[in-house]
Amino acid sequence: MKRYGMVIGLKPEKIDEYKKLHAAVWPDVLKMIKACNIQNYSIYLREIDGKPYLFSYFEYTGSDFAADTAKMAADPTTQQWWDHCMPCQAPLENHAEGEWWSTMEEVFHQD
Repeated sequence: MKRYGMVIGLKPEKIDEYKKLHAAVWPDVLKMIKACNIQNYSIYLREIDGKPYLFSYFEYTGSDFAADTAKMAADPTTQQWWDHCMPCQAPLENHAEGEWWSTMEEVFHQD
């Protein structure tokens, strides 16, 4: 199992919309997350210096993260879900090429 932490900005005018979306995530989106070996998935909201940010945490239990994320990205229902979520988000200015959410380095963990 590998733990992932990611961060992205959230457009201030989209905070309420983003919260509403995630208060009722589509069941097929949740099924795809599990089918792609992602578990214990959480998203947190925090304002820093007047700007809203989202932090996500999840655990990946599969053996090929790239293949599983490609499977998720190819799913039509997930694509529709992202069509609602992505306009709310604001990738960090220094995000890596090809990244939407910026991956974070784990510097500490204790079970």
